[in-house]
Amino acid sequence: MNPETAGARLAEVARLFLRMGFTAFGGPAAHLAMMHDETVVRRKWLDDGEFLDLIGATNLIPGPNSTEMAIHLGYRRAGWRGLIAAGFCFVVPAMLIVLVLSILYVRFGSVPQAQWLLYGVKPVVIAIILQALWMLGRKALKTRIAAATAILVLAGYFAGLNEIGLLFGAGLAVMLLRNFRRLQTRMLTVMLPLAPAALAAAPAGVPFGLLRLFLTFLKIGSVMYGSGYVLLAFLRADFVVRYGWLTDPQMLDAIAIGQVTPGPLFTTATFIGYQLGGVTGALLATLGIFLPSFAFVAVSNPFIPRMRKSLWLGSLLDGVNAAALGLMAAVTWQLGVSSLQDAASALITLLSLLLLIRFRISSTWLIAGGALAGLLVHGIAGM
Repeated sequence: MNPETAGARLAEVARLFLRMGFTAFGGPAAHLAMMHDETVVRRKWLDDGEFLDLIGATNLIPGPNSTEMAIHLGYRRAGWRGLIAAGFCFVVPAMLIVLVLSILYVRFGSVPQAQWLLYGVKPVVIAIILQALWMLGRKALKTRIAAATAILVLAGYFAGLNEIGLLFGAGLAVMLLRNFRRLQTRMLTVMLPLAPAALAAAPAGVPFGLLRLFLTFLKIGSVMYGSGYVLLAFLRADFVVRYGWLTDPQMLDAIAIGQVTPGPLFTTATFIGYQLGGVTGALLATLGIFLPSFAFVAVSNPFIPRMRKSLWLGSLLDGVNAAALGLMAAVTWQLGVSSLQDAASALITLLSLLLLIRFRISSTWLIAGGALAGLLVHGIAGM
């Protein structure tokens, strides 16, 4: 690749993920759907199968899935510089927005209200995820085993089973089923990586320190699998129970800030860092929780094509991919139940689907349109 082409690709990566950092509302499932729309459907950086394998790879390592997906895509498009640019551009806008809200929170003592924004944005997010599920599902669920896996994971999620157990269990099950005959003739030699043990709990009431703040978030970013609810459990265990640095209401406000802002939910760390250590604390907390993702992706990305070529690990990826789609479907259902509560919100979803499928309108413009629709409905209701 000549320098001009490399520079153009790097700029393309930076522009895309900087824009997504300001507009990617809705959590990991929505982020993945938007990335699929931008990188597979519109830009043709990779195909559906390659995109699915990257989803599978992010589910096999700790950390924020959507951020790691951005880093993977940046690396695939523009090499090491793309890896850094994609992650940096996706995280920093969200971090800056959360930092501003943190300052307002300290000054006024409450979370700024943005219900009108979410009212219009959530129905659009649902439409974006539904389109991605349809397109990725046609690629990933071609066999009966894969389709059954996705359905069982969906059912298991609503039955209250642990989502990480569902992901790894599905991957192992598909791997064993597809390689059963080989398993009869030789011992299974593939083992799933285990998350490193958490650092020893510190006694309650530990005095605040910037180094401990950074190391705690570094630990969380290194070992945490799962959704925002899992993140809440980690944060509460350390900052409320062990250290006594925050109260439960403050912790819930931190999660709320992460949910109403675009970009990764892990920017909740920015909010907590600011509450405890000002701007320096916010920067250190953000660096600590996201730094492991860059390292994990840099190490794992070159091995993904090899995993696909392996009979055993390729089957594992297929199972994890099917499970991931099942979990995305479950999240979409929950978002729908909580968001589509009247005719106006349902209409926003239907119009968004039409614009996506028929006219291929960019998901970024749809998000902006949803926010405007929410403002209009909020204004009409308030008249």
